[in-house]
Amino acid sequence: MKALILCGGTGTRLRPLTFSLPKQLIPVANKPVVFYALEAVRAAGIGEVGVVVSDAGDAVRAAIGDGGRWGLRVAYIPQDAPRGLAHAVQVARPFLGDEPFLMVLGDNLIGEGVAGCVERFRSRRPDALVCLAEVDDPRRYGVAELRDGRVARVVEKPQSPPGNLALAGVYCFDRAVFEAVDAIAPSRRGELEITDAIQRLLEDGRTVEPYRLSGWWLDIGRPEDVLAANRQVLGTLEGAVAGEVDGASRITGPVVIEAGAWVNRSVVRGPAVIGAGATVVNAYVGPYTSIGPGATARACSSRLRQ
Repeated sequence: MKALILCGGTGTRLRPLTFSLPKQLIPVANKPVVFYALEAVRAAGIGEVGVVVSDAGDAVRAAIGDGGRWGLRVAYIPQDAPRGLAHAVQVARPFLGDEPFLMVLGDNLIGEGVAGCVERFRSRRPDALVCLAEVDDPRRYGVAELRDGRVARVVEKPQSPPGNLALAGVYCFDRAVFEAVDAIAPSRRGELEITDAIQRLLEDGRTVEPYRLSGWWLDIGRPEDVLAANRQVLGTLEGAVAGEVDGASRITGPVVIEAGAWVNRSVVRGPAVIGAGATVVNAYVGPYTSIGPGATARACSSRLRQ
């Protein structure tokens, strides 16, 4: 089984953050978002990954490399423009062949990872499996309607949602999806929608099973989502000090101080991360804060606003 990680898209809703880097490389707890997807794929026992890239492909390639740091083999698949998730499946077919595959959006974070849904797919062998999460405003997402424990219908960003179960950006497919993708037409926004491909599978009598996530899920689509993700991930930290902390400083709670970082005459309250090579001098670093690699925080205070 192979994996497909989608790193196309322009990230317009995340501007100005995405003027200088693709949204999949925006750091959460000092780590690019897409790195969490790569870690989740490896934890699910998958070793071969295709990364779909478009305009910002060079930056993504430079960040991920050949995948060796995660024990993965990474191939890059160019997409000439962000033409939709189903189009990404189309252009990736030469890489995927006829094997079942896992597809993950590179700008999503899933607390429990993807191993559970992959195992369910491998054991039950449906034509498709979709990960679902309960959301407050399903009009922002693709939404699944369930019947008798299976997916009966999917609809993209409905004004009158049939429920609150959103497609959480993680899918498992067998080769039947290629026929479905080839059979659909572009949506009103000019994209081949994965929801339309899944609906086509259902209309063709294929089996689409749901996998309801038991933990948290975050779609990094807006600046406020980046802050929420940073808080969520930092909340799972276990402290580790690899850098230098002088005797006049005080570290409380789960704090990660990476190699080469220097904390001098400062207070750091966790959860917090001080990046590799960073300098914190005469400062207060409050909880749920990340200081980036190589950054300097001097004579300043970082406090969480409630």
